[in-house]
Amino acid sequence: MAIQQEKGNLGEQLAANYLTQHGYKVIEQNYRAGKAEIDIICRQGNLLVFVEVKARSSTKFGHPESFVSEAKAAKIMEGAEQYLLENHWQGPIRFDIVAVELVGATPKITHFEDAFY
Repeated sequence: MAIQQEKGNLGEQLAANYLTQHGYKVIEQNYRAGKAEIDIICRQGNLLVFVEVKARSSTKFGHPESFVSEAKAAKIMEGAEQYLLENHWQGPIRFDIVAVELVGATPKITHFEDAFY
């Protein structure tokens, strides 16, 4: 497995654990709809949350959250639309980013609620 993919998988697992510890229920990971992929889909009460996870081992070129482009956000929203249709979801939704900095012995996790729409 490539180092980048390993880092991404670790970041997603750390993000899922973080969300669970903060009262979210993880429903799906790595949901795919066409070319769109959503890293984590979870619930917090009656709120459905689509989460993009960005993990970086260095902040030399910027913090992880800065790597979510408008094009990437648009793809996530496309995937979310498909998920909502497939699951007949009628409740509120939100799009979050969980940034994971894999620098040093302890990863730093930052959760950005309502990051884009």
